[in-house]
Amino acid sequence: MSWSSGGARDTGFLTSAIFIIETMEDAVLALLKQKKGGLSFPQLAGLLHVRGRSQTKLRAALKVLEKRGAIYKKRDSYIARPDRTVVRGEFLSSSRGFGFVRPEGGGREDVFIPARHTQGALGGDLVEITVREKGKKGKPEGQIVRLLKKGRETLLGVFKERFGQPYLAPFDTAAEEIPLSSTGSFSLSDGIIVEADRDTLAVRDVLGMPDDPGVDVRVIIKRFGLKSEFPTPAAAEAIEVPRRISAQDTEGRIDYQDWATVTIDGETAQDFDDAVSIRRLPSGHYRLAVHIADVSHYVRPGSALDEEARGRATSVYFPGLTLPMLPEKLSNDLCSLRPRRQRLTITALLEIDSKGRVVKTDFHPSIIKTVERMTYTAVFKIFEGDEKERRKYAALVPDFLLMKELAAVLRARREEQGSLNFDLLEPELVYQEGRLQGIAAFESNEAHHLIEEFMVAANEAVARFLSEEERPSLYRVHPPPGRADLEELRGLLECFGLMLPKPEKTTSRDLQRILKLVEGKPEEKIIQFHVLRALRLAAYEPENTGHYGLAKKDYTHFTSPIRRYPDLIVHRALKAALRGEREDIPGLASLALHCSDRERKADGAEKELVEWRIFRFLKAKLGEEFKGIIVDIAKAGIVVELEDYFVQGLIPFADLGGDYFYRRSKQLLVGRRSGRRFTMGQRVSVILAAVDPLLRRMTLVLRPEAKRESR
Repeated sequence: MSWSSGGARDTGFLTSAIFIIETMEDAVLALLKQKKGGLSFPQLAGLLHVRGRSQTKLRAALKVLEKRGAIYKKRDSYIARPDRTVVRGEFLSSSRGFGFVRPEGGGREDVFIPARHTQGALGGDLVEITVREKGKKGKPEGQIVRLLKKGRETLLGVFKERFGQPYLAPFDTAAEEIPLSSTGSFSLSDGIIVEADRDTLAVRDVLGMPDDPGVDVRVIIKRFGLKSEFPTPAAAEAIEVPRRISAQDTEGRIDYQDWATVTIDGETAQDFDDAVSIRRLPSGHYRLAVHIADVSHYVRPGSALDEEARGRATSVYFPGLTLPMLPEKLSNDLCSLRPRRQRLTITALLEIDSKGRVVKTDFHPSIIKTVERMTYTAVFKIFEGDEKERRKYAALVPDFLLMKELAAVLRARREEQGSLNFDLLEPELVYQEGRLQGIAAFESNEAHHLIEEFMVAANEAVARFLSEEERPSLYRVHPPPGRADLEELRGLLECFGLMLPKPEKTTSRDLQRILKLVEGKPEEKIIQFHVLRALRLAAYEPENTGHYGLAKKDYTHFTSPIRRYPDLIVHRALKAALRGEREDIPGLASLALHCSDRERKADGAEKELVEWRIFRFLKAKLGEEFKGIIVDIAKAGIVVELEDYFVQGLIPFADLGGDYFYRRSKQLLVGRRSGRRFTMGQRVSVILAAVDPLLRRMTLVLRPEAKRESR
């Protein structure tokens, strides 16, 4: 084999550079794998018969292989690394530079990509990576070696100017600043958020200053590839949907209009997917009817509405703004189970015994008319004996108390099976006259739990029916935690005196036991945080492989077709099965991946916007003191979550005082000279030193007295 300057291959290089470079790379790699001790450049050139100008191409091939992590240089020799797994997948970026790659086709967990190995990839890019199965933390770690397909064509970031040269400080790459080629006709000032073409680095659009009203939402929508408007064909189809329910629409439906059916939702909810009604049977069993909006009656396969809903896959909920999966006429009106209006539904009728076992199921198209639009707050007040609420809904109180009784039975059975319950507080932004006034803790109550239990029961029943009938559909699956994650969790728990079995023997019951042991204790929050971090994400799959977190063999999403496309697919599969037909769902595996991806993007967008607004709120409190809890000990310092604000900041090691700190255990940090101790779960008083709302970061320092108290 020869790449000499006068050879035919060298001529080929001029016409097919990529082909030749890849061929040379393959030859170099094959040769280095044979020579375990490595080869110098002259040795490689001699063995490959590379002479003259072709040596430049050999050097280029070596650089590419080094960049990919396939080889490394030791002194003057090039050495092949041991074989690594090559994986393709979508890159998920973080604001801190690092990211993860979600492998194509599933089958393995996401792979961590350190910031130094992201190679400028952006979130949504399709990339090829090499994987070390055991990285620094014992988990898979990868390096991006090739960009296969761009997820988006633009970069978002903050505009800066240095000595007359325009720069972009991008949100989604590890690069701190990138020179811009052109600002076009835009008049830009430092700090404004802009969108630039990824290839030409010319400014395409200006979104506004970070604190301007609505800019945060516009940025999030662009970053996560969300849609705020419906295309004309889908909007036109929605307008054409008849408002009246005809006699033909009700044919073959069971009529529940004489049942005392209610919706129970939050105060600000608009899209009511589900309603419930209940009766006590003579046998003492419960008859629970879960009625779900029949979206599939209005949104037909192949229609413009269906294509748009499929693309979006989920609704996205921001404070004060919803990006619905379906146009408002459907999501907030015709499909929404509004009070005292006829609505088309699919009903799951469940007979449940006193032990919480579903002993009989029936599924059918139906028609309902809810008697009340209840809120969680009102139902909880009824449970608490509030006389005013009980008088207001006197006719429904017996049903609500029976629902409460059944929900307790179902929850007890679910916990007995090993289901994990995380009753975590979540942030709720409190606005007054359009301005953010504070952050409150949103806590679920018994009414929330009631609806949750009924929906879980209906989802499980539908999944079991479709699975037994061997119908193609989408299932909601949750794989068990990975071995490395459980090993890490096990080590942490031991520091708190809590024991887990070996990873291969750990079940959801073991994790449930741990969560119950720390209930109400100071370490409860930190333990919940790390148990959650050890769990994998639930996803949609065409195969029914069970749900680890809920301890369910069969599970799907059936109860929210207004806001989740997988639920609409499940409705179609269920209705086809009831008709004795087989629903053809093309590309089910790719649809499952798409819906899982859109769900995670929606969750990420919702979380990022809330955090952005919280950090912006805290910006006005620089220098103030806060109470916090240590949730992690990282390489750069101590990670503290501020109580009542639900966001985390860093106390750099350099700001702990003149001492050398070392980790005595996974949860304990000790100063070598001072003996000062910091432990996960420890409450500390901190001062807010710096905050960057755009990057959602803040720097904290210990209150001076707290430094002494930690001794």
